[in-house]
Amino acid sequence: MQLKTRGIVLSNVKYNDKYSIVHVYTEQSGRVAYILPRTKARSTRVSNNLFSPLNNVELEVEHQPSREIHRIREARNLYPYQSIHQNIAKTSIVFFLSDFLSKVLKDSNDSHLIYQFIGDSMQVLEMTERGVANFHLVFMLHLVHFLGFYPNMENYHAGDYFDLMAGEFVSSVPFHRHFISKDESLVLSRLSRMNYANMHRFAFGRDDRASIIQHMLEYYRLHVQNFTELKSLEVLHELF
Repeated sequence: MQLKTRGIVLSNVKYNDKYSIVHVYTEQSGRVAYILPRTKARSTRVSNNLFSPLNNVELEVEHQPSREIHRIREARNLYPYQSIHQNIAKTSIVFFLSDFLSKVLKDSNDSHLIYQFIGDSMQVLEMTERGVANFHLVFMLHLVHFLGFYPNMENYHAGDYFDLMAGEFVSSVPFHRHFISKDESLVLSRLSRMNYANMHRFAFGRDDRASIIQHMLEYYRLHVQNFTELKSLEVLHELF
């Protein structure tokens, strides 16, 4: 079956000297694996250069129900990035989020909404000049809206703990180890009010930001099967 679809590039991994395997989160079919020639010829309709992390691409593809890996007939870049490729902080965030999304996005539920959210977010990152250090925090928090386990962060009271398993603030220590302390829960309550428009107004210290990321990743790990460690996290901690 041949079709046109838009998609966000999640990963591009060398398979052998002639081919790569790219994973794309498509608007119509969710996550799909494609085989991609590693040619550098200008005449090709499918340039390997288009498949950098989180590029937004339009594809003409051939899907076969019996195959796990499909073919791309044509591809073009829908939204070429400039500042992202010139700013090391933005580039590092892109690599971290592509690593993160590769582990989180496994099903095709609400693929249109998820595709739209990622694509719109990347345009925000491209244009953002202030608050870049908080971008990935906002992204990770708001992505949960589309995955079915968005936490209840509305009912915070001073002295509460945040229960990562239940996804809500509680007044007493839970009977398990997956919770956030009182002081860190106060920081988390601030995070719930942050979005792309106001993220430049939130000043988190390096330790607070690292702690928030670790807790958010733990929350994802508790709710997403086979969520493994992120190799890109260390680079992010060095920058922010």
